[in-house]
Amino acid sequence: MTYQDRLLKVIPGGAHTYSRGFDQYPSNAPQILHKGKGAYVYDDKGNKFLDYGMALRAVNLGYANEQVNNAAIEQILNGNNLTRASMIELEAAELLVDLIPNVDMVKFTKNGSTATTAAVKLARAYTNRNLIARCIEHPFFSYDDWFIGSTVITKGISQKDIESTKLFHYNNIESLEKLFKHYPNEIACVILEPSSIEHPKDNFLHKVKKLCTKYGAVFILDEMITGFRWHLQGAQKYYEIEADLVTYGKAMANGFSVAAVAGKREIMSLGSIENEGSERLFLLSTTHGAEMCGLGAFIETMKFMKKNDVVSHLWEYGAKLIKLMNDLAKEYGIEKNFIASGIECSPYFLTFNKNGENCLGLRTLFAQEMIKNGVLIPWIALSYSHREEELEFTKDALKKSFEVLKKAVDEGYEKYLNGKTIKPVFRKYN
Repeated sequence: MTYQDRLLKVIPGGAHTYSRGFDQYPSNAPQILHKGKGAYVYDDKGNKFLDYGMALRAVNLGYANEQVNNAAIEQILNGNNLTRASMIELEAAELLVDLIPNVDMVKFTKNGSTATTAAVKLARAYTNRNLIARCIEHPFFSYDDWFIGSTVITKGISQKDIESTKLFHYNNIESLEKLFKHYPNEIACVILEPSSIEHPKDNFLHKVKKLCTKYGAVFILDEMITGFRWHLQGAQKYYEIEADLVTYGKAMANGFSVAAVAGKREIMSLGSIENEGSERLFLLSTTHGAEMCGLGAFIETMKFMKKNDVVSHLWEYGAKLIKLMNDLAKEYGIEKNFIASGIECSPYFLTFNKNGENCLGLRTLFAQEMIKNGVLIPWIALSYSHREEELEFTKDALKKSFEVLKKAVDEGYEKYLNGKTIKPVFRKYN
């Protein structure tokens, strides 16, 4: 029995994130990983791969960073989870409040989905409204029904939840204004990422905030991906915008499970308990939400990032990687079929067939060939451990992979692809 068979037998989907599922990788991808160190991961047989997945962007310094691990271990030795609030819990909260200018209070949790759902709950309580406006271009906000119900995967979700979330387009302020005009006193919040594959245009984020203020909705920025990558203070600082509520995760603690909802006191304090007589809002209440090892890792990660200017490195390496990919694609005559682009600290790549159509078959083939050459690249997530040596290794792998990709563009990817094409996570049927 293979690892994939064993995983699927005991875990629905074979992993605890759908992005780790077998349908997201070519057939030659390692079915299971044993460990990671720096910018590399190792499978059960000890095979080594340069990794551009970086734990779904949760690792931004590099796997098994000694300073971060030691900080986590110190908190484990302190008990890891105590009967009342811990000292490291207070220190971590004060650090985040001091770091982010528009954050007055913070509530920690273990994953991004619970953080964004908590932000939505706060917004609904603050406005006494129900509807949510969320950006359609941003691929994932939560595993909870308010978000999943707005995708094509509606099985198991009530019609009420499906109808409660409305969609608007990024960099299209008219699409959001149209929602506000159609539901003038019903939208509790607007939730979007500050940016993803492109920067905001024509003062878009500030226009969103202005509409939220005009119509009395809470402005929520989801910084799961942009936080601690665009800038140490997040994309809010980079784009000079301040949200009412903001959510963080991913790169907070270099792979340790830490996420947060944070923001203005007048909204966050709705989940507090000291105001006697006020109606109670049951916000996040999680046994492991302030687990000490993760918060110790968060504090140490922030120290490391400040000392080593990690953010600048991510931007510089990303710019080099984008240029390398596009230069080599041109060299091999496939510059119209393989395109690297995006914001430099968080690049992406796209594959197109000879008719100019987006092609998952070619993307799967590219991933297959890169794995053959020692690189695991389901997407591009960068870390401080990606250095010149890794860039050179990537260059060699790209050259060999592009040789095959060039043939596949002309002759069809089916001739060179082993196994099935990767599939979108959000699809109606398996």
